[in-house]
Amino acid sequence: MMNKNALKLVLPLIAIGLCCGADWPQFRGPMTNNVATSDTPPTLVDQESIAWTADLEGRGASGPIVVGDKVFLTCATGFKQDQLHVLCFDAKTGKQLWDRQFWATGRTQCHNKMCVATPTPASDGKRVFATFSSNDVVCLDLDGNLLWFRGLSHDFPNASNSLGMASSPIVVGETLIVPVENDDDSFTTGLDVKTGISRWRIKRPRVANWTSPAILKPSADAETLVLLQSSEGVTAVYPETGETAWRYEQGAGRIPSTTVGDNTLYVPSNGLTALAPGSSSEPPKVLWQEQKLSPATASPLFYQKKVFTVNRAGVLTCANPEDGEVIWRLRLKGPFSATPIAAANHLYLVNEKGLLQVVQVGADEGKQTGEIDLKETILATPAIADNALFLRSDQHLWKISSK
Repeated sequence: MMNKNALKLVLPLIAIGLCCGADWPQFRGPMTNNVATSDTPPTLVDQESIAWTADLEGRGASGPIVVGDKVFLTCATGFKQDQLHVLCFDAKTGKQLWDRQFWATGRTQCHNKMCVATPTPASDGKRVFATFSSNDVVCLDLDGNLLWFRGLSHDFPNASNSLGMASSPIVVGETLIVPVENDDDSFTTGLDVKTGISRWRIKRPRVANWTSPAILKPSADAETLVLLQSSEGVTAVYPETGETAWRYEQGAGRIPSTTVGDNTLYVPSNGLTALAPGSSSEPPKVLWQEQKLSPATASPLFYQKKVFTVNRAGVLTCANPEDGEVIWRLRLKGPFSATPIAAANHLYLVNEKGLLQVVQVGADEGKQTGEIDLKETILATPAIADNALFLRSDQHLWKISSK
């Protein structure tokens, strides 16, 4: 018979399974680590692997998310990209189910490479949360009914930067964590998922920052932490209160984001830095730092007991997570803005020109097993769900699955 303490540990896991299952509910997946554990997307791909294609309009660099049998993504239309869209598609057929539109309440100025719809939406399994560069936050149910709307620029009019905001929100429990880190009124806030009211708001370094939060669950009985990265380093906070647990203060990048694997943090800092999180309020321990593993735009990835990064030259590097020593390298066709995603012992990388490249992860080398040229600019990180890949450009959303 299961004892009470064991039951307390199992029930949250059951709840997570019922909520998310094999979904891809936010940027970089369920645990923000770019790994799908139960899906098997195709490993030998070509043009015949495209299950369907759906038309899009306007601009969009946000990644798709998948909840159940629905795919959600955002875009922006209009001369000033001030008309905000949250779109829903049937995951099986690609049919558009609905399109909800809102007017931006904040600034829509962005760099040409970016757009107002750059942050990837998130879901808790019951609601969809979409944020935009205009600092507007939209909450809808899965059928597209508006639950609440927050125009954060109304309360914080100076919270912006000249290139555009790109950090994606994440959901942890009953809190939506929204980074609004910029050159002026810089902060991250935790919003109540039911109301949109701020549970907490913490000041952040006053510098433009395009990284997204990561999730750290140190152990089964430890509290979940949210990792906030900036030019000053990494801060671990409690999602319900925003209180700080610990800090790493040796600086970090402002584009590629921290990832977590086997309770170790891999931070774009001094090349790439491996951190062992401390207990309670103790700072994390630096395990190693390796300049050869410095990532460019794409975030690092931990998969199959190995660490992967992609540099500016499009070289995929596989390293030992214990010491950062390089195991193998594979030159791919870059450049890459989208972060690699992993499933079924393969990595999936799509470059900025829309070329999807699939790499089999070997002990001594990586081997490319196929590619698909979608012939459109793709900056968004794909999603994995329903044993398939979901990718988007400005013009199209694709599902790629086994034949």
